[in-house]
Order: sequence, then C-alpha cells, then structure tokens
Amino acid sequence: MTPADSDALRFPDRFRWGTSTSSYQVEGAVSADGRGESIWDRFCRVPGAVENGDTGDVACDQYRRGAEDIALMARLGTGAHRFSLAWPRIQPDGRGRVEKRGIDHYDRFIDGLLAEGITPLVTLYHWDLPSALQDAGGWRERDTAKRFAEYAAVCFDAFGDRVRDWVTINEPWIVGLLGHQLGLHAPGEEDLKASVTVMHHLLLAHGLAAGELHARGRDDARAGIAYSLFPSVPDDPADPADVAAAAGSDGYVNRWFLDPVHGRGYPEDMREHWERAVGELDFVRDGDLGTIASRSDFIGVNYYTRRIIGAGGGDGPWPWSVRPGRDDVERTGLGWEIVPDDLERLLVRLHRDYPGVPLLITENGAVYDDGPGDDGAVHDERRIAFLDGHLRAVHRAIAAGAPVEGYYHWSLIDNFEWAMGYRPRFGLVHIDRATQRRTVKDSGLWYGRLAASGVLPPRGGAHR
Repeated sequence: MTPADSDALRFPDRFRWGTSTSSYQVEGAVSADGRGESIWDRFCRVPGAVENGDTGDVACDQYRRGAEDIALMARLGTGAHRFSLAWPRIQPDGRGRVEKRGIDHYDRFIDGLLAEGITPLVTLYHWDLPSALQDAGGWRERDTAKRFAEYAAVCFDAFGDRVRDWVTINEPWIVGLLGHQLGLHAPGEEDLKASVTVMHHLLLAHGLAAGELHARGRDDARAGIAYSLFPSVPDDPADPADVAAAAGSDGYVNRWFLDPVHGRGYPEDMREHWERAVGELDFVRDGDLGTIASRSDFIGVNYYTRRIIGAGGGDGPWPWSVRPGRDDVERTGLGWEIVPDDLERLLVRLHRDYPGVPLLITENGAVYDDGPGDDGAVHDERRIAFLDGHLRAVHRAIAAGAPVEGYYHWSLIDNFEWAMGYRPRFGLVHIDRATQRRTVKDSGLWYGRLAASGVLPPRGGAHR
C-alpha cells in the first residue's frame, strides 16, 4: 500500500460534503401548481428520444416528497445539497408573470434544508427551458440570455436572504453539443452553428445573471458555472500529432468555456476551428466578452471520466477523434473509465490556470445497478470503491494547493437520467420505481460517516 492507501486522510474542517440533484430529474409533478411546459416535457414525448419512452412526469416525486428527502439527507449527515430551480415552475412562460406557488415550494425546500443544518447550493438552469422561450428561438436567440437574467433576479430576490452560492448554468458544452449539435437532448436540434451560438448565449446569460446577483447588495453572494470538464489525454503521449489533437480537444470541451469566463477571451486556436467549421462568429457582439468575464466567483467541476484523443478520424468537424478507453482500466456500469488520477490533475491544472478561484466539485459519481438483496439492503461496494478513489484524488489535489471547498456527489437518489431514462442508477439512495420507496445504499451510509467525521479511513478501514 502507498501512504495514501494506508493512512487516514483528514479533510479541511470547513470542507463541504454534499449531494446533487436537478429539478426535472427528481421533481415530477410537471403540471402541478401552475408549472409551465419545459423543453424536456416536450422532448420526452418524441418517439424514440428517450429509452423505454421514459419521462420526468413522476421522476422521484420530490415535489411532493421533498420533506422525506430532506430527512434522508439529515439521516446521512451531509451538510450541503445542490439542487436546481425549475424555471417553468417559477415563470411558466419564461418571462413576465411569476408563479407564487413555485416560489412557495422552493421557500419550503430551502427552509427545510436549513432547519437540518444543510447548506443549499442552488442551480438556476439545469436544462429545463420553458417551452414558450424555445418557441421564440430558445438559446439560439440572445434575448433568452436577457430573459434568464430577469428570471435570475426573481430568484435572487426570493431566496438570496438564505442562499449564498449560485450555479448559474449547468454544463454549457453539453447543452450545445447534445441539445443543438447532435440532437440527443432537448430540444433535439442538429445544427452546428446553432450549437456554438447557444454556448455563447449561455455564457452571456451567466455574465448577465452574475451582474444581477452582485447588484443586489449581499456582499458574500457568489456565482459560478458548473462545467462538464473532461481531461483530454493523447492516445499516444509520444506522438506529437496525438498531443496536438488532445490540446485541441481540451480547447473544444474545456478552454472554450473557462477562458472567456475568467477574462482570457475565447481561445484563439478554437476560434479558428469554429470559424473554419461554421464561418464568422457573428453572434459575438461588442461588449459580450466583458459581460461574460464580469464576475465568476468559483469554478464548478462536473467530472466523470476522461477523453482519450488521437489525431485524425474526426469528432464532428474537428481534426481529432475520441479513442476507446484502455483495456486495463476499470469501468463503471455505463462503460466509463474510472480514472481518479485525472481528477487530481484536473483540479491542480485549474488552480494553475485560474489562480485564486475556489473550486467546487459539483458532480462526481458512477452508475452501478445494485438493488436490494434478500436482507433489503443495497450492498454497492463498487460505488464505495469509486468514492474512495476519487476522494483520495481530491485530497491529493488539496495537498498540492488546489482550493477545493467541497464535494457534491451525483446523485442523492436514483433519478431520471435524460435520454437514458431510468436505466442508469447514480444514487446514494435506491428508489423503487413502482412504489417510490427509498433505501439508503451502503455507499450512502459510508459517505454519511465520512461527512460526519471529515476523515477518509485507510482502504479497508472502519468506514466499510
């Protein structure tokens, strides 16, 4: 064993141990209390769009069972929870009229968390755009960024007395790629120029919303984006072409978003790639980059695995391709490589490239299909091993100077996983789809003990 394996590892005293969910994935009750239609409500009704014809109509029924799920978090002993507000529940048409019943619901949920000593991290946009805005062009139109800032201001006014930290946008690359380039997510578009236009407007929306937050007088309020960050690893590290291809992939997936938000503007290599692919980036207007870079107080890290990149082949319009993972690397139930060392390197790299910016791991988790056994318990040892490995990597990154403030496991509960429906199970809590019965998995109990102690035991130690 290495010292990191054999020694107990203590995390900083104020380190946040959290869980994550999003509104469409858990709430259900899609027509309750004046909620408007979202693009995901509509997309789920497209034949073949979602596995098994699944929808978020019921999901985990958390809109009605919020108190039950807060009690589960309290039982686990986690002190933080990331969740998202449903824009169409607060503004059914995406603009104008505010639905008080939606505000009241989130008031109760936030108050319930705080009553249990659980600090909320609130996401404003986790993909459920009101359909009325999509009908007007959605994120392809810069007006949607303005409407988002107005919605954000409503949320800051309603909840800002109790919420300090806000994730404005969740995973802008995924929204552009899967929703607008490949058509695999709502709204199901396949338009390359639309995808980069959408990505720009999402970043613009972040900048406008952050401006609204900091204009409201709460000195300690913070806003940031939760990025889907994928380290790009050259297929052959000794091949200069593969190394260059991996750098290009990193620009496409990571730097295209991080650099402008943190004041560097769009990276020139990727601007050239995009201009060759779609022509002039005429949607970027004077002043936009200043707005995008006006304020970002932390980097949200959504990390699941890496991309192995080789020269040639073509990943969409790009002169590189994503190669299969290594045969000797363990995989999750979705076939994703388990590479915690790449999380450590990513966190250290973010600290180096964007010094002084706090880091929050806003999502990290794995799919395993373990269900209740004869004893009624869920013995998901593989998820415990996944957590252990990734949290050791986080600890190493902190030791190397990376300012990581917390870890939010994806997810609290098995939920609706977008185009994959209910097949993947990411949760620390198992849900029986027929009865909505919740069962805390062994991994949830393990994670709760870690959250309570702040000490990661030696591998094979007392938390098992």
